[in-house]
Amino acid sequence: MTTSRATIRVLDGHNDLPWHHRELAGYDLDACDIAHSQPQLHTDLGRMRAGGLAGQLWSVWVPCSFVGEAAVVATHEQIDFVEALCARYEVMVPARTAADVRSAWGEGRHAALIGMEGGHSIAGSLQTLTDFAGRGVRYMTLTHNDNTEWADSATDERVHGGLTDFGREVVVEMNDLGMVVDLSHVSAETMHDALDTTRLPVMFSHSGARAVCDHPRNVPDDVLERVPGNGGVVMANVVPKFVNQARADASLGRTDVVPDPVATIEHVVAHFEHLREVVGIEHVGIGADYDGVDETPLGLEDVSTYPVLLAALAERGWSRADLTALAHGNVLRVLEATEV
Repeated sequence: MTTSRATIRVLDGHNDLPWHHRELAGYDLDACDIAHSQPQLHTDLGRMRAGGLAGQLWSVWVPCSFVGEAAVVATHEQIDFVEALCARYEVMVPARTAADVRSAWGEGRHAALIGMEGGHSIAGSLQTLTDFAGRGVRYMTLTHNDNTEWADSATDERVHGGLTDFGREVVVEMNDLGMVVDLSHVSAETMHDALDTTRLPVMFSHSGARAVCDHPRNVPDDVLERVPGNGGVVMANVVPKFVNQARADASLGRTDVVPDPVATIEHVVAHFEHLREVVGIEHVGIGADYDGVDETPLGLEDVSTYPVLLAALAERGWSRADLTALAHGNVLRVLEATEV
C-alpha cells in the first residue's frame, strides 16, 4: 500500500475486521465496502493508507461458544473473508512469508497475512491444525478467553496448570508447520510451559505489560524476561481495560465506582516504554486489536493513527531505526525464523 516516504510501514499483529465485518454485513463487501469510508469500523482502505498500515496479520477468530466442527467451519469462513478482501481489492495481496511481505511492499501493496485466535478452533485435532496451516495461517493464539481442553486461559479458572501433554504436542506441531505460537490470552503458567516447549520464537500478538497495568491479559515481567532468549516479539495493544489501571480495576470488579477513567495515548506509550526496557527494542511490536474492541484510547481512535503513536515514541527518544523495528522489523524477523 503506497505511503509517503516519511511514513514508517506498519505490520500490525492483530485486527479483528473479519469478525466485525461478519457482524455488520455478513461478509458482504458490497454492503460494507472498505474501499469507502466505514466509520462504524476502525479499518478501511483510506485509513489504512493514512496510517501506513502496509501489512496486517488479520485475526480469524470465532467465539469460544463455537465448539467442535462449528468452530472449525466458522474459522474457515473467516479465512475465506481475508481471501475475498485480496480478490476484491487490488491494493491487497495474500502473504505468508517475510519475502511475500517485502514483495508486496515493493509493489506498493498491502500484505495480508492470517493469524488464528483461539486454540478451540482446531477442535482438539492436530490434522485440523495442519489444515489451517495449509491455508496460510501464520500464528495461533493457544486460547481465547476460555480454557481449551489442553491449555489454560488468562481469564478463566486454573484447570490444567498451564499446558497439558497434548498442549505441548500442539506447540511442537506448530513449530513443525511454520505457525508461530501466540501467547496472548493465555495464563502465565501456559506462557512459561510454551516457552519451555517451543524451539522457535513466539509472539504475543496483542498484549501489554502487567507491571504497567495489572490485568491477567497482560504479560508479567518474569515472562517478558524470557522473551529475548527465545527471540520472540511482544506486540502491545490499545485496549482501554488492558492499558489503563482504573479501567482494568473496574472491569475486574476491584472497585465499585470509577469516575469515567478515559484511556489515552499516554497509557499506551507507557506499555511500549516498559516493554522496551524489559525485553529490548528487538522484541517489541504493535498489535493494536482494532475492530476487536468497542472503544479505543483518545488519540488512537483507528488504524489511521499509527503515525501519532510513532511520533509520541519519537518524542521520548525512540530513533527512526527503533521505530522501524517496532513497526515491522521485529515481527518480520519472527515470521522469517518460523517459516518452513
